[in-house]
Amino acid sequence: MDTIHQRFPQYDEGGQALIDKAYAIASAALADETRGNGHPFIEHPVNVALIAADEIGLPADCVAAVFLHEATRKHPEIDLHSGGFPEDVYKMVEGLNKIATIKPKDTRLEAESYKKLIVQYSTDPRVTVLKIADRLEVMRHLEMFPKASREKKILETLMLYIPLAHQLGLYNIKSEMEDIYFRFAEPEQYRAITNKLKATERDRIRLTEEFIEPLKKTLSDDGIHYKLKIRTKTAYSIWRKMQKQKVPFEGVYDVFAIRFIIDCEPDAKTEKDLCWKVYSYVTEEYEADTKRLRDWVTNPKPNGYESLHITVKNKSGAYLEVQIRTKRMDDEAENGQASHWSYKGIKHEAQLDKWLTSVRYALEHPHEGSPDELPQPPSKEIFVFTPSGELRILPAGATVLDFAFNIHSGLGVRCAGGRINGKAVSIREKLKTGDVVDIMSGKNQKPSSDWLNFVVTSKARNRIKQELNEEEYKKAAQGKELLGRRLKNWKLELTDEVLAELLKKLKYATLNSFYAAVAGGDVDVNDVKNYILDRDRLNAEAIEAAKEAEAERLGARSAEWGNRHSSDDILVLNARDLKGLDYKMSKCCHPVFGDDVFGFVTRTEGIKIHRISCPNAARLISAYPYRIQKVKWADSPTGGSFQSTLKIVTDNESSVIGQITEIVNTFKASLRTFNVSENNRGGTYEITMRISVPSNMELDKVISQIRILKHVTKVSRS
Repeated sequence: MDTIHQRFPQYDEGGQALIDKAYAIASAALADETRGNGHPFIEHPVNVALIAADEIGLPADCVAAVFLHEATRKHPEIDLHSGGFPEDVYKMVEGLNKIATIKPKDTRLEAESYKKLIVQYSTDPRVTVLKIADRLEVMRHLEMFPKASREKKILETLMLYIPLAHQLGLYNIKSEMEDIYFRFAEPEQYRAITNKLKATERDRIRLTEEFIEPLKKTLSDDGIHYKLKIRTKTAYSIWRKMQKQKVPFEGVYDVFAIRFIIDCEPDAKTEKDLCWKVYSYVTEEYEADTKRLRDWVTNPKPNGYESLHITVKNKSGAYLEVQIRTKRMDDEAENGQASHWSYKGIKHEAQLDKWLTSVRYALEHPHEGSPDELPQPPSKEIFVFTPSGELRILPAGATVLDFAFNIHSGLGVRCAGGRINGKAVSIREKLKTGDVVDIMSGKNQKPSSDWLNFVVTSKARNRIKQELNEEEYKKAAQGKELLGRRLKNWKLELTDEVLAELLKKLKYATLNSFYAAVAGGDVDVNDVKNYILDRDRLNAEAIEAAKEAEAERLGARSAEWGNRHSSDDILVLNARDLKGLDYKMSKCCHPVFGDDVFGFVTRTEGIKIHRISCPNAARLISAYPYRIQKVKWADSPTGGSFQSTLKIVTDNESSVIGQITEIVNTFKASLRTFNVSENNRGGTYEITMRISVPSNMELDKVISQIRILKHVTKVSRS
């Protein structure tokens, strides 16, 4: 407590005394509380207070409100009114405590509904800004939360807090929350983009230095004072542009921009004249693409953004985006209207009031910005709630009946209808994100075959089929026991892969129908025995042939590095001094011909080739930049093969296993290993298979064809 005010030096003695008093109450109340990472819980309000003070620039009474809110939220019995705090502080604490009671189902995950509740629960717009600061602190420490809680917070941030921060002009906070969301929602894409940004950082610095050199004297002679900044897009922004334009990382031309920040008096005419003067000097020196000129100095964006943007081509033919703005324009672009009053040690009560008035207006009026500027919720899933507020995630198109089975299979079997947001509906009614669903059941209700025509979840389909085919299930159990006993006596194993092939050959759609046929005598167990024996013999011959081919290939690749020809699968650039070194594909990420890759020079094993999205890539690039070797593939593969592991999640439909193996055999790929585990709780198969392919083009074909199979829910490469 003695030193807490030292962390807020921007406030006067009165403000620091207020913070000390509030912190003392919070510290005592939260003394026995800990966070998910084991740290004292007081760490959370301290971090939120620092965001509010340092990053947003809120006054001392807001900082005090943060501490008092956390104390009374955990211990509502605490009486604050004897503490002698200003009335504004009490109002903010009351508003924060009320907003803390809002559950996701109250908002139906709609930003506008959330804003209405905030307006209803608090009349002070500073409360809203503090709530956003609170959520930013939570997102910065997301790793400490359990998986279910983490997913819930990510969803809330995407649907509620990012749109709110955008509308209130807190652009830096919005961008940071977007990047954190992206890191957890799409970890492999995030890793690939951030690794590529690290790998190309030196190139961006070099391009900037080459760009400004011929302009230095001209700008200096004209008395223009400026600062040059390299603005690199966030990983999330790059990914959004890649998705929107359907281009790879290299196809995003404005990954970074060179930004002129002109230091001048905040006079509209002076600022405008200087921006255009710098623009004329840049376009005199470099060839400009006038089609990409964006003049937001003459006509600012609706949100107040002012800047000149132009794309130019440098002497080497590389395209560069150049942004020209004044210091005032840059402050507003980075911090929104809050920039007027966020300078440390300076009081701007009038500007603060003006900004908070705009916050109030944004809360009370529908969003008027472009929806393209905001993250879009996942299109393949919907998020709905039970009457008690429990969040449930279902595939798009799910019905009331799917929801009932998601809650409990027994409830699904007896489901007779439901209520969506209080309105009675049939079991066929489709759900949408934000719905609160209550299930109605009947003792005499039984599943019918018609249910299979409209349910979409595997759990519902499987249980309905189970109920409809109870007799077949009994026979299937008998047939499975019979076949298992015979095979055990013969010391044979019926693997998932062989079973899938048998089902396809004998034209049985499900495992149960196959085992029922065994029990009924339609399938002779001796035929199964002969099939397994024949298959094992053929597999043994194929494995032996593959070993011979692999030995021959390894022998051919054992020649020294200096004797390699340009027809190799991979070429190492600038490798004149690396003769004698061999290269190997890294086992941590299994690169395939055509992948984006880089080389890492090891001490004893030559050059290891890694995918740019490898989990180890960021560490290697950051810790050992001097051992990173630029590499590229030859124009075409030389006939070698690469192994890649795929992880597939499917519905509990055995026919899909045969379909997957058939797809592998359709392309220039061969199956190395194939393992299936059954997740009874989720009603799914989890398949891990390793295949051999000549290039990533063939691998992409296999993945894309597997992905569109009816019962496949997820395909990932590991």
